[in-house]
Amino acid sequence: MHWGHARTKDFIRFEELPVALSPDRDYDRDGCWSGTAVVKDDVLWLFYACIREGTQAVAAAYSADGVHFEKYSCNPVIPCFPPEGSPDFRDPAVSFADGRYWCVMASGNRERNAAVLLLYESGDLLQWQYRGVLREWENAKFAECPSFLPLGDRYLLAASVCREQGHAFSLAVGRFENARFTVEAEGEVDKGPDQYAGQIFRDRQGRALLISWIPGWDYAGYREKDLGCFSVPREITCENGVIRAYPATEVRRFLTEDDPAVVRTADGFRIPRQGREDVEYRGAVRDLKILRDGCVAEVFVNGGEEVYTALL
Repeated sequence: MHWGHARTKDFIRFEELPVALSPDRDYDRDGCWSGTAVVKDDVLWLFYACIREGTQAVAAAYSADGVHFEKYSCNPVIPCFPPEGSPDFRDPAVSFADGRYWCVMASGNRERNAAVLLLYESGDLLQWQYRGVLREWENAKFAECPSFLPLGDRYLLAASVCREQGHAFSLAVGRFENARFTVEAEGEVDKGPDQYAGQIFRDRQGRALLISWIPGWDYAGYREKDLGCFSVPREITCENGVIRAYPATEVRRFLTEDDPAVVRTADGFRIPRQGREDVEYRGAVRDLKILRDGCVAEVFVNGGEEVYTALL
């Protein structure tokens, strides 16, 4: 597992850059897995889940030009999971808030059968102190790919929650004080079924942008290319307690109100799929926008109150 790298100015045309991270150290020889990036003193820092013989930890790399990366000499910076976690300990989400750096780790607690997000604090990005459980979900195996960042005067916390049957993308907005997160609004927003591991970042305009992985797990061998792809960026907003995910301004010109992939019904719509059950939505549809790209449909209901991402 490597980190590929591409850059864009408009989310439409991308320039592919050299591979950013390769598993070339003893501590990450089984892969450089998911994580996030943060800028400190004009240096771009990457934090990623490193795996060696099943042991998951956190490693860091840095770059002055944003293209060529050097791994930190004292990796891993977080070597093991705390008692509230488990060997499922991955996907560091690093952000800066209230004059401190925060790292949210995705994990699970097997004894309580709960998915958990674990919080760490640092003043320099390199020395991390464990602060406790930030959020948890009962009757779940573990969480993956969290995001944690300011949204206006509140904070946004997201994660993919894995249950015994299926998974859900959880989004919550609330207050973050004294290393505690208090939920004020929450929802799933993107209800799939073919999205997973969505992560959120702030762009130079201050927008919170979500990009999800559109996976091909249930399509292995079904298409010639079934490694998955990325969704279009969706801007996350929260007004009057309602969280929405709607395509970023740059890609809205591709939205349509009708497409053969989405069949309107008397009480909603249906997305026919080959080889699997159709996606069916029942409910009031005040507004419907569709973004179609090849064999992928991204459907935005009522201004992004609900999103359905489907491989056709």
